[in-house]
Amino acid sequence: MAKPVAAIVGRPNVGKSTLFNKIAGKRISIVEDTPGVTRDRIYTEVEWLDKKFTLIDTGGIEPYSEDIILVQMRRQAEIAIEMANVIIFLADGQEGVTPADMEVANMLRKSKKKIILVVNKIDAPKYKDNVYEFYNLGLGEPIGISAAQALGLGDMLDEILAGFPDLEEDDYDEFTIKVAVVGKPNVGKSSLVNKIIGEDRVIVSDVAGTTRDAIDTPFAVGEDKYVFIDTAGMRKKKKIFENIERYSVVRALTAIERADVCLIVIDAEEGVTEQDTKIAGYVNEQGKAAIIVVNKWDLVEKDEKTMNKFIDDIRRDLPFMAYAPTIFISALTGQRVVRVLELIKYVSNQHATRISTGMVNDIINEAVLMNQPAISGGRRLKILYTTQVAVKPPTFALFVNDPEIMHFSYQRYLENQLRKSFGFEGTPIRFLLRKRD
Repeated sequence: MAKPVAAIVGRPNVGKSTLFNKIAGKRISIVEDTPGVTRDRIYTEVEWLDKKFTLIDTGGIEPYSEDIILVQMRRQAEIAIEMANVIIFLADGQEGVTPADMEVANMLRKSKKKIILVVNKIDAPKYKDNVYEFYNLGLGEPIGISAAQALGLGDMLDEILAGFPDLEEDDYDEFTIKVAVVGKPNVGKSSLVNKIIGEDRVIVSDVAGTTRDAIDTPFAVGEDKYVFIDTAGMRKKKKIFENIERYSVVRALTAIERADVCLIVIDAEEGVTEQDTKIAGYVNEQGKAAIIVVNKWDLVEKDEKTMNKFIDDIRRDLPFMAYAPTIFISALTGQRVVRVLELIKYVSNQHATRISTGMVNDIINEAVLMNQPAISGGRRLKILYTTQVAVKPPTFALFVNDPEIMHFSYQRYLENQLRKSFGFEGTPIRFLLRKRD
């Protein structure tokens, strides 16, 4: 089941990124006084009262764009309306209601989403009465906060949780392999799904960014059941936004969270981009099985070294995805597309592999004998016992004398030994370090 999503919208300099960082509990977005400085990561997982949700910071207003601020505000609001279950409309309590606030409020009122009106910068008692002016926006009772001082955030978070819908579990049995097809716009995700299934079940367009909400496409091959979660759904005649690519990562989040296997589709002509890196990073963080699919391979001029060079580039740009197999295809011509389905089944099995405790301890003990941990602070790490505690992804608990002296390079060595013995191709491996009682 995917986590619900809350998005923060508001005009420049109202404190969106400050609020985002304060809720997340760490500095993620860049915070400056210049409009449009949000360039880095725009999403994070939040937990409040034992409930988790994804928080989105809809920064990205371009300070030097020729478009007027109201037009850009409309774009941000439309993006938030599209991708969020709850929209946090943030305004400046010291400046008061502005024409830009009225413009966005008019749009939000027409949506069917839960809107929470939050008035920021209520930093002192003298600003408290300023909150009442925002009733004029027609969005219900405003909540006064100070993002910088963390005042009033509890009430706001309570409202956010209350606004989330009851999300039901996926209606698929445990034997159905759920596959998310992710990647930046116009890399051929929908074309790939269509080619695998053998029919045009997903609408395809040549215009970048024509797919919207994730849609499910179930199908079966023999006794094997699959469902493709394409980050798709036709936009039809709605306007394509200039900054839509920045939010393609956000649209992929829900699909990735629901999936067992993720196909990270990369354009062969462009190579690995920053957007690809962000999407792959989220797949890895979520512990999903992964396949790197290089599409449009038919359009690349090749010699005997081209493929190996491309693989080297992928390993350099996505070093954290070294476990993921890479396949070069053409969704247009069908080149190697059949092999994609075979790989999906293979990495799904690897993702769900469970190794007996005895076998795991044998491999770890042998690895330690071959390469002793380095001494740290006058002490040497001792691995006393290892057991697998979970699958999807394979997760191992290591009981040690002191978790603090486990160096990341030695942990990576142990991971490599497990992969050498048991495969685990296409899946990340997780370690939980436990101190001996």
